[in-house]
Amino acid sequence: MVVAKFRVAMEGIFYTVRTQVNMKVHLLAMMVVIGLGWYFKLKTWEWISVIIVITMVLAAETFNTALEVTVNLYTDKYHPLAKIAKDVAAGAVLITALGAVAVGWLVFGPRLGF
Repeated sequence: MVVAKFRVAMEGIFYTVRTQVNMKVHLLAMMVVIGLGWYFKLKTWEWISVIIVITMVLAAETFNTALEVTVNLYTDKYHPLAKIAKDVAAGAVLITALGAVAVGWLVFGPRLGF
């Protein structure tokens, strides 16, 4: 039962990775940030900050994908409310990504000479 639920959740993640270019960009950024973290030997509190914002961005992207698919299931025609729903979900991803950039700036900026 638990394994089946885990498998279903993983299918959702894999769907998002396969179908969303932005998720691939986020995963690439995640790998770069983790590599920089190891290189610069981040402190525990810095790792916690980085992990939290990475998790937030990836989760926001999966929620955005779920909302887009749901809206597309409901209608294949243009509707202003469908556009608003998709735009708001995309805005949530942007907010989390900007927050991640801010954390990255604070954690890595001094080490990179910024």
